[in-house]
Amino acid sequence: MNAFEELSPDALRAGRADALDDAVATALAAHPLDGVETEYPHYQGTVEGPDAPPRPSEAHPVFYGCFDWHSAVHSHWALVRALRLVPEHPNETEIAAGVDERLTPENVAREVDYLDENPGFEEPYGWSWLLRLAAELDLWDDPRADAWRETLRPLEDRVRRGTRESFLGVDRPQRVGTHGNTAFALAGVLDYARVVGDAALEREAEAAARRLYADDTAAVVGAEPVGWDFLSPALVEADLMRRVLDPDPFATWLGGFLPDLSAPPHAALLAPVDVEPDEGDGAAIHLIGLNVSRAWCLAGLSDALAERTGPVAARLREPLDAAARRHAEAGAADVLTDDYAGSHWLSSFALYLLTRNEAGIAPGAA
Repeated sequence: MNAFEELSPDALRAGRADALDDAVATALAAHPLDGVETEYPHYQGTVEGPDAPPRPSEAHPVFYGCFDWHSAVHSHWALVRALRLVPEHPNETEIAAGVDERLTPENVAREVDYLDENPGFEEPYGWSWLLRLAAELDLWDDPRADAWRETLRPLEDRVRRGTRESFLGVDRPQRVGTHGNTAFALAGVLDYARVVGDAALEREAEAAARRLYADDTAAVVGAEPVGWDFLSPALVEADLMRRVLDPDPFATWLGGFLPDLSAPPHAALLAPVDVEPDEGDGAAIHLIGLNVSRAWCLAGLSDALAERTGPVAARLREPLDAAARRHAEAGAADVLTDDYAGSHWLSSFALYLLTRNEAGIAPGAA
């Protein structure tokens, strides 16, 4: 059993960095450190012509590892966030040296060129993680973070521009439990805008969320989860709207969105998904991530109702809180798997859950 698995459900649910002692910090950094430099196996996600495709490190000299681009991006986010939150991190020297080596102006320019040539690449999931990485660098008061942020800025600017030009104008949301989920990406865009003080982008992201989701009632959860889901479409939508609506309007919205957690179908959101992660079963490993992401959504929703005294808060707060703890405990049991199908990305989800209240995630409106 590793140090992360030994954390209590209370510590996991609290979302505070004081749970990140040296043993936990080392456990959470191990797979991202290995993955960001693991070029193969790699999923490119584009249609190739007759010529042999370039090596991942040629097309993506910064984010070539971790099986795919978005996982490489959020693994960098996890490593940078760990350095920010853990003074004298046990792996500080190794993490910093790796970021210095990959994050150069020349390498970032090639990443920008690739997006210019493949404008829909990694939209919206990878884009939202890239913005989270930039926001994390903005939060960290350290000369290294300032230098890395300046180097990354051309790619940050390219993704921010693409987000405004294409993603925020979508006609209808993708309500899926995988990378195309609109609500999860919008939450990342909104968090970034608030951290870096981009008021225009914040207004546009809020407007998109209201346009797409404000009128939703009675979440459709009977089909959750489906196949390779690692997100709950219903819960990530609610997790987005708690960022957008003021507390009382949000409580009203949530009461209509989750009308009865004591009976099917909505009661299914309270129980962790059973997972039997046989080695090589990518679908089962995605369900590990689903339990972890459900945990942070449930905890956030419970927190959003903490100061409310009306009937919705009385009905939902305690069931949501208890479910957050159950999901956190279930996810922690398997999240640091050594199977590369999970190890290339799950540590980022674990860190998101464990540190969700340490700035950068669901910050309040400016």
